[in-house]
Amino acid sequence: MDAAERKEILDRYANHSRRFEAVAARRGNGATAEVIPFQGPLRELEQEPTMREVEVLQLISDGLVNREIGQRLFLSEETVKSHVRHILAKLQARSRAHAVAVGFRRGIIG
Repeated sequence: MDAAERKEILDRYANHSRRFEAVAARRGNGATAEVIPFQGPLRELEQEPTMREVEVLQLISDGLVNREIGQRLFLSEETVKSHVRHILAKLQARSRAHAVAVGFRRGIIG
């Protein structure tokens, strides 16, 4: 990841932070909310996801299950499961939802 990509991610985070604060202020019911502070630069991945794995991750983020992903990409369900395992390992994610969150944070998917 180069400096421009890091800057874009940090800009996105700052933008989300501002939007969150604006929504919290509009609620105005006395409840306070805060954004969890950014913990510094993301660790580099040992191995980047392949283009096919990125496609699978994008479809996961769209809410598709393995069978639907397989139909969409003309893959067997077992091949999709294999891609999902590789995605989880490469992104060091604990679940599909965590992988999607990591993918968004890293700018892998949009």
